[in-house]
Amino acid sequence: MFVVISRQVLLDSTFSSVICAPVYSRRDGIHTQVDIGIDEGLKHESSIHCDELMSLPKSSLNQFIGSLSPAKQAALDRALAFAVGLTSFTFHEGD
Repeated sequence: MFVVISRQVLLDSTFSSVICAPVYSRRDGIHTQVDIGIDEGLKHESSIHCDELMSLPKSSLNQFIGSLSPAKQAALDRALAFAVGLTSFTFHEGD
């Protein structure tokens, strides 16, 4: 299972692939992972792993499962920034 990270304009374009982050049931509680679960449409608690970004063909993404709330999207933004070393983001206790 994957979360599409690419912008909508890329999804709508003729490019054949998009950037995704895998979702695993393993949750380590590190800054580059975002906990998700039933509220996001999954059957069980899982996490998005931003240290393992990959490019996947759009044709392989054929089943929509759920979406992220604005709060989870913000957490994903922070995890992605941390994973790729963007130091301009500020992290607070509990992030």
